[in-house]
Amino acid sequence: MSSKLYSAALCGINAKIVEVECDLSPGLFSFNIVGLPDIAIKESKDRVSAALKNSGASPPSRRNKRVTINLAPADLKKEGPAYDLPIALGYLLISGQTKFDPEKKLFVGELALNGALRPVNGALSIAIEAKNRGFKTLFVPKENIAETTLVSDIEIVGAANLNEILEHLENKKLLTAYKNSDLNKELEKNFIEKPDVDLALIRGQEKAKRVLEIAAGGNHNIIFSGPPGSGKTLLAKALASILPKLSLEEAIEVTRIWSVAGLLKEDRLFLSQRPFRAPHHTASGVSLVGGGAWPRPGEISLAHRGVLFLDEFPEFSRDVLENLRQPLEENRVTVSRAQGSLTFPAQFLMVAAMNPCPCGYLNDDMKECVCAASQIIRYKRKLSGPLLDRIDLHVEVPRLKYEEMAKESFGETSETVRKRVARTREIQARRFENEDILTNREMSVRHIKKYCALDETAEKMMKNAVSSMGLSARTYHRLLKISRTIADMDNCENIKPRHLAEALQYRPREDV
Repeated sequence: MSSKLYSAALCGINAKIVEVECDLSPGLFSFNIVGLPDIAIKESKDRVSAALKNSGASPPSRRNKRVTINLAPADLKKEGPAYDLPIALGYLLISGQTKFDPEKKLFVGELALNGALRPVNGALSIAIEAKNRGFKTLFVPKENIAETTLVSDIEIVGAANLNEILEHLENKKLLTAYKNSDLNKELEKNFIEKPDVDLALIRGQEKAKRVLEIAAGGNHNIIFSGPPGSGKTLLAKALASILPKLSLEEAIEVTRIWSVAGLLKEDRLFLSQRPFRAPHHTASGVSLVGGGAWPRPGEISLAHRGVLFLDEFPEFSRDVLENLRQPLEENRVTVSRAQGSLTFPAQFLMVAAMNPCPCGYLNDDMKECVCAASQIIRYKRKLSGPLLDRIDLHVEVPRLKYEEMAKESFGETSETVRKRVARTREIQARRFENEDILTNREMSVRHIKKYCALDETAEKMMKNAVSSMGLSARTYHRLLKISRTIADMDNCENIKPRHLAEALQYRPREDV
């Protein structure tokens, strides 16, 4: 005698359907959960027993003999308390305390001891998998309703406690079924027009502002170098304000990652702003790229489609920084463990900020550097050549003069620049309409050959630059991508010598 319900397990940012089988058999009393459960699932039997008792049902007891819960497939590791609800309902079915048809229904939810339902992580990914696998109804805690209604063509039923679920399943008191709303309207409504740091509030630094626009236009990575107080951090924070609005597809993609990480607020339908993540320089490699016993997204995945700001760049551990090589090149990160590998998306725009030396005043006009030559060399060696080679735009941010700091006139607002950036992105969207990429930075060698042709004058300029500056093949391709972005900002179909010349300005000097 057994019953079967359906739930889901998270594997990275994806979900897989899990069959929750419940069996009653004669013998000495026991309550066992099998199928590679973690500690939280093994403790589920105590939560389920208390929740059933406090909800007015009869919990597993010695009269029920042996209770066995199997989470299939048995070779898939399961974690977390999301199986409490299907386990409780499976037991009520097998013990004859309720009767309903579990087919085409999927259940997730943690049970409190009083029978209340608590939210679970990754509900959006579970809803997407449920729809793809042909389920008609998804039962979730009421706090998870907002994110799951992002998925169309599936009925979402949210409840506050176990009794509400039972009354609905038994057709005694039906709960409201939710379906997705006008998501584009919701996205537009939740977008914040006034950013925390507006570009107009930043005095001077016109070159750095120009670089911000180029970076936002083609999604290129930046590294700022300059003395303390020159405005590097402020510029990085302003970058988020000039990035174009998230598309609906991007918003759902980002929301899915944040939902799995447990960072999504219960009253938030989805993330309507591009993420801005700024981990401290003491962050570990696992916190940055993701991982753990049950791998979770790291900071670079939480910054997907947004900005990752690494302040005091050389102060990060060298080993931690080297972890960025693969994500910067491939826009994804693969976390490998003994039990398998998981791939997380990592299409972020990285902004790094650093001082030119430990004291910060190397080559400064106002203050004298007090660092020994060996200290400067050791400081700069924390950043490897291959890592710096993966950063597109290298910019010096000099100290501001008094006249620049005190001037009353404002520069362009973030909204004005964002409109230009949006136009640049629209050009790229049309160009890559039949490609699997969105921005110039994502171009492969095949795309570069197709879309980044140089005329004879620009070709000679590039040849001289490669030979005189000793540029690598990777840098050569990055220069072409940046030139393509600058040409797009100029609304030019072909790359001109002036576009390439500007791109060459943003390569590092030998002493940076």
